[in-house]
Amino acid sequence: MAYRLGVDVGGTFTDLLLLEEESGSFWRHKTPSTPADSSVGILNGVTAICEKAGITPADIETFLHGTTVATNAVLEGKGARVGLIVTRGYRQIMQIARSFVPGGLAGWIIWPKPEPLAALLDTFEIQGRLDARGNEIEGIDDADIRGQLEKLKAQGVEALTVSLMNAYLNGAHEKRVAELAAEIMPDIPVSLSHEVLPEMQEYERTLTTVANAAVRPVVGRYVRNLRSKLRDSGMAGRLSLLRSDGGLMSSEMSEQHPVSLLMSGPAGGVTGALWVGKNAGIKNILTLDVGGTSTDVALIENLEARRVRTTEVGHLAVRASALDVKTVGAGGGSIAYVPELTKALRVGPQSAGAVPGPVAYGKGGTLPTVTDANVVLGYLPEALLGGTFKLDREGSIKAVQTIADALGIGLYEAARGIIDIVNENMFGALRMISVQQGYDPRDFALMGFGGAGPLHVNAVARLMGSWPAVSPVSPGVLCALGDATTRTRTETARSFSKRFTETDEAEVIGILEEMRAQVEKQLTDDGIPASEITAQFEIDVRYEGQAFEVPLSIDPETLRCDGLAGVEARFDEEHHRLFTFNMESPHELVNLRAVAMGATLDLPAADLPVGDGDPAQAKIRDHQIWLDGDFRPGAIYDRAKLEQGDIIPGPAIVIEMDSTTLIEGGCVATVDRVGNILINPAA
Repeated sequence: MAYRLGVDVGGTFTDLLLLEEESGSFWRHKTPSTPADSSVGILNGVTAICEKAGITPADIETFLHGTTVATNAVLEGKGARVGLIVTRGYRQIMQIARSFVPGGLAGWIIWPKPEPLAALLDTFEIQGRLDARGNEIEGIDDADIRGQLEKLKAQGVEALTVSLMNAYLNGAHEKRVAELAAEIMPDIPVSLSHEVLPEMQEYERTLTTVANAAVRPVVGRYVRNLRSKLRDSGMAGRLSLLRSDGGLMSSEMSEQHPVSLLMSGPAGGVTGALWVGKNAGIKNILTLDVGGTSTDVALIENLEARRVRTTEVGHLAVRASALDVKTVGAGGGSIAYVPELTKALRVGPQSAGAVPGPVAYGKGGTLPTVTDANVVLGYLPEALLGGTFKLDREGSIKAVQTIADALGIGLYEAARGIIDIVNENMFGALRMISVQQGYDPRDFALMGFGGAGPLHVNAVARLMGSWPAVSPVSPGVLCALGDATTRTRTETARSFSKRFTETDEAEVIGILEEMRAQVEKQLTDDGIPASEITAQFEIDVRYEGQAFEVPLSIDPETLRCDGLAGVEARFDEEHHRLFTFNMESPHELVNLRAVAMGATLDLPAADLPVGDGDPAQAKIRDHQIWLDGDFRPGAIYDRAKLEQGDIIPGPAIVIEMDSTTLIEGGCVATVDRVGNILINPAA
């Protein structure tokens, strides 16, 4: 039997989901994360889940992992010290950047400009130059290059970036620098811009390659350490990591191109939501992934997640494909406080994290959090993780009382205020990926997952007008499910700056086919059978004179059938949806990309037994729930005992091993064929 293990490391818990591919049977487990060394928590979880399934790590053929190691390295400023080699005259490229200042008209006065990932002190110029078509107009000099590399070595850089003018057209000069660096600095990883991002726009190409170099030693150490520990445990299967765009890459490739992992963590939830939507028959989904530290939101239309060409982490925006995920500091561990100056309640973005965690966890936490407010209001019963994790209700009451005292209001009003504020924060993030992108949220279902997502999904769906509010099966480990059910993906890019009138379908298709062969070879080299590989093309288009482009995905057959005229029409349609207008200017091709993907895991969800609509067999006990200013009579149900077609009127709570679902008053929940809880306003 073939087993796949999906592992997602969060700020509070590490989630694991083990799949047996033939039968679709699965086992799930949550274990506290170990921020000092994530691999410790992972190995603890692997041991536990293998015991549950009655197997050994040696039986696991594929280990699939979403990680925030690269993300945290950037956010915490713990990336490597990067040396940068540029063409003469371009030493200040990272400092000049795009001269963009966020904020209002006076933003430049108060905006603290972030330090570039490659300092000016560690940036050196070399002679040599290529023209705009990649032809050499000035040669490079080995003695000059050696001199600059010796200076970088003396300064103690930990990674090297080489980004030369127009190198995306011809990488010969960069390759020679890399050869000399291998002699002079043999232990230093080298990132070449024409390999990391072979696209025009010097700053974006340089920034992306520098970011790759900055996280490369950190990610490399993590991956090698994890791989070594898994091998020592007996697991000989393939280790793959989740890319920012929702695909998989081999652990060896992730060591070379870690910039593709910057949004690896949030991508797992989106791919998991796609699997749930496919099995539940829901095509348009807004995702609400609420963890202990943050909330990630994304949009899925016709079972296709939106992708963007820019990955944003903190102040850093690099040119790398990613799922369009927005993140806000609103999670179960978000800390509530009342500033002395304003006396107005605030929630987050500071988080209690895994250590010490919310007061309710009994691990030494003292500050009131969203989880504590949920406990006080009766939304979270006294035990989590199937009764193995007891909550300290009295501690939560004491913590939230400090907020009530600071505001001069009652305990339960303060607790509900904390919940209302965190819900509004989630609402704002969802508007960014729906309304502000030209989508009507009323056309989408809202799916809440992560440990705390189902607690908030009903209330946020009411704010959004997005029904049904969906609590999927095993919501607390859905990110791990996404890791386990996604497929391998890789891509390559090439700049192609021409008006549509200056080229034709034959030239464009010829280049794309050449690129397709390149990415398909990458997958076959990683052990993916050629018969399982499919390809897709992406084309960046803009109106002549624009400074930005719109990416369009298209399959090879459609491109051949509709030609460039079809691409023009699709661009006009998408441009109008995004910006409400079109222009008369000529259309211009900017970049071409070829994407190769492995086979999708065909894993249907198991049907639940058919019930009579009455969930009495799953009822645990009656329960008091604070809603609309007072405690209301409700009930607690065991999700494992619910049946297909069961109808649960609100207010009610549904508990399970990895999460808790809140059904508010005035709403009613229905259990669908595969066990998802669909919440709608009562008739």
